[in-house]
Amino acid sequence: MPTHLRLVDLPGGAGPLALLTLDSGDPRRPATLGAEALTSLDEALAVAEGLVETAGVVAIGVTGVDGVFCAGADLGAVATVTERSVSEELGRRGHAVLGRLGTAAVPTFAYVNGLALGGGLETALNCTYRTVSTGARGLGLPEVHLGLVPGWGGCYLLPRLVGPAGAVTVAIENALANNRSIDGPAALRLGIADAAFPPADFLVESLRWTASVLRGDVVVDRPDHTADAEAWEAAVARGRAVADARVHGAAPAPYRALELLAGARTATREEGFAAEDAALADLGVSDELHAGLYAFTLVQRAGKKPQGAPSADLARKVTSVGVVGAGLMASQLALLLLHRLRVPVVLTDVDDARVDKGVAFVRSGVDDLLAKGRITADTANRLRANVSGSTDKAALAQADFVIEAVFEDLAVKQQMLAELEPLLREDAVIATNTSSLSVSAMAGVLAHPERFVGFHFFNPVAVLPLVEVVRTPETDGATLATAFALGRTLKKTCVLVSDAPAFVVNRVLTRMFDEVMRAIDEGTPLLEADRAVDPLGLPMSPLRLASLVGPPVMLHVHRTLAGAFPDRYRVSENLVRWVEAGSPDLVTRKGPVALTGAEEGVVEQGDAPSTAEQVLVRVQDALADEISRLLADGVVARPQEVDVCLVLGTGHPLFTGGITPYLDRTGASERATGRRFHEVGAF
Repeated sequence: MPTHLRLVDLPGGAGPLALLTLDSGDPRRPATLGAEALTSLDEALAVAEGLVETAGVVAIGVTGVDGVFCAGADLGAVATVTERSVSEELGRRGHAVLGRLGTAAVPTFAYVNGLALGGGLETALNCTYRTVSTGARGLGLPEVHLGLVPGWGGCYLLPRLVGPAGAVTVAIENALANNRSIDGPAALRLGIADAAFPPADFLVESLRWTASVLRGDVVVDRPDHTADAEAWEAAVARGRAVADARVHGAAPAPYRALELLAGARTATREEGFAAEDAALADLGVSDELHAGLYAFTLVQRAGKKPQGAPSADLARKVTSVGVVGAGLMASQLALLLLHRLRVPVVLTDVDDARVDKGVAFVRSGVDDLLAKGRITADTANRLRANVSGSTDKAALAQADFVIEAVFEDLAVKQQMLAELEPLLREDAVIATNTSSLSVSAMAGVLAHPERFVGFHFFNPVAVLPLVEVVRTPETDGATLATAFALGRTLKKTCVLVSDAPAFVVNRVLTRMFDEVMRAIDEGTPLLEADRAVDPLGLPMSPLRLASLVGPPVMLHVHRTLAGAFPDRYRVSENLVRWVEAGSPDLVTRKGPVALTGAEEGVVEQGDAPSTAEQVLVRVQDALADEISRLLADGVVARPQEVDVCLVLGTGHPLFTGGITPYLDRTGASERATGRRFHEVGAF
């Protein structure tokens, strides 16, 4: 990544500024900080510092190009590190180069024009002052999400700049919330940026502001956040609670970052940077980091080029959509399709009350998008006008794409599809959102099964980014291509799966839940069984997940899989009783996992309890066995697709690699199947 240097005369005669521009040299790739890029930046800084003496430079500025400030460290290079000494040197090198921005003989200014992640944001933090574009998106410190810490000044500089609470929010809470980032206005509110300007004249206004600072017309207040020890301790404690809730102690990175944040209050700059170097040295060669980088890269590639997807040239154009059903799932689908496609969407259901409720849900969702600033008032008006409902399926006659989301019963779906097909255009694509039923069996009632495809979303539809695209033996290339193109427009990652009971995500999750329920049925205390899988680092425990999904849904999937694979799956009588009792929450929905008391009279147990360690091993081995069988059945082509599905469909953490690297690492793969999913040293 070349760093370009040019002299700029600041307004009002404030003097010359040496402006460094971070540029990848390739318009298709954002600027990152690899070895060559750090060398280029280091050399440019050396020249700029020399110009202080020779050309009277009064300040040094850093900015980016094309809406990107800097995307952070070169993760490809990080992934190749296997020796601790190399990892430690990577930290020291970053501190040595970026640290020059904090020790230069003249003030330094970061003009954050756009994306600034990880080392990119740390570049700005090392500067004396920062401006940000109000249009900037993607600012954050995502390192702990991957298995690292913000190690080029982030853990030391950020809490001293914005206070410990803001630093915990950015470096821990946001990072562990699926790598949530902030925008320019939020960076200003937090105190990361000192000023914000619109994107159209961002650099011009930033230079004008720079001149005002240098002349003394603008004074930036820097509160001393280190004085309040209690506030610092409270923020770190909150961060630890967030980490416990997200990863349950299963990943070292967030806890190591919290140690660094805690130490930043009293450490000197040199001590803080040295502590970051030590943390990077340890974590840079950890299994969790390598699994995290594997999963991160995998997910990125899957979003751009799904494995097995047909040519996009085969896709049919979608200018109108029909949704059969107006319940919660169908209404969520309708809202997403309306928002992303901006085409007419028609919902149908069996009576006016259900149709009206579904349409009202969609229009209320449009109102929410407007209130959050995600769409304009004009767009909101068009979207509201574009959604309609009917009790007559003939209202879908001109739709290019029709998706059904009716009651999860094969006979009901088959009857509906048989009635629907004659009403549609011959080139319309028909999709089902079934979570576990046979797509081929549904296609069997159609005159043209080649235009039928499974299009399985996950709840909540707007949040979870995965769609399982289910291919039957009859599904043609145009239908598949249309589904993949539509998924891309909806900003979802599509994974191609073959028709099989429960596909990938629900099949794997159900095997895990079934093993936990077996332990409970046998006599293992509920909380002990529920917490036994904490080392997997899942976003919620099995019993909490069952409450969220709905015990009736879990029971339906269990029955489907028990019917298909009775040697491995069964229907727990405790699960049946749970549903019959009205599906009360057995454990608390929020905060620390605890029993609600509803288990009394619902759960009946045997007298053969297992320890938490035994339950964990059973779950690990069951997962390895089921994934191996799933691959042997050809449901997906590779272990990598299973990992993508679990990361995006269930929130499996990156530090497990999705799941298969974790099963290899713990020995479960070889215990259950006799072989690993990946070769030793594959990542």
